[in-house]
Amino acid sequence: MKNVDLTGKTVLISGASRGIGAAAARTFAGAGANVALLARTRDAISDLAGEIGERALAIPCDVSRYWEVEQAVSATRTTFGGLDVVINNAGVIDPIGHLSTIDPDAYGHTIDINLKGVMHGMRAALPGMIAQRSGTIINISSGAAHGPVEGWAAYCSAKAGALMLTRVGDKEARDAGVRVLGLSPGTVATEMQREIKASGINPVSQLSWDDHIPPEWPAQTLLWMCTPAADAYLGGDVSLREEDVRRAVGLI
Repeated sequence: MKNVDLTGKTVLISGASRGIGAAAARTFAGAGANVALLARTRDAISDLAGEIGERALAIPCDVSRYWEVEQAVSATRTTFGGLDVVINNAGVIDPIGHLSTIDPDAYGHTIDINLKGVMHGMRAALPGMIAQRSGTIINISSGAAHGPVEGWAAYCSAKAGALMLTRVGDKEARDAGVRVLGLSPGTVATEMQREIKASGINPVSQLSWDDHIPPEWPAQTLLWMCTPAADAYLGGDVSLREEDVRRAVGLI
């Protein structure tokens, strides 16, 4: 996505240590934005912040703990003077297995990260965005939010819940000037896909590595979603499987 200038804007990205999050950090920094990088892996985000330079801030954070997310948002505002975009990207795929066999505690852990983590990011950011009457919140969604996938009970239910948070956030905050929407990127060549392949469960695990898109594609799409060109998708998901979306972003 070219010709998007975010100079002076500040973007907070969870799950920024690798995959889509790291690619998004580089993309938004390349568009001139300040970037706050959140992840549990301190070394990885510190290295990425060092690569990006003075406009990057690394904040170790477990999104399943609200107080850590709240402090991360506060630190971002203090460091850069504001917060304009939040990308709730942190997520896990485990446990993969049938409902009759999965560990209930592992299921709860996924809900804590993939669903409550999204709510925590929204809850921490929304008051300030509503007060300034501007801002964009993008929740990373999935086709699993819209339909069941064998072995993915935890992931599907968490993503479906996150989609409803996107819809509620839009309903409650659009009139205050806050844009809330989701990105369903399809299958992306990240570590999560290696875990899926290793499981051997469901057709997704049978896909070839060449079938997955590079993480730079959703990163570019996230940048496009911060522009009015994506306003038709407010309160819902942008699907990167759609040719019209890929064309609008400039991927084809």
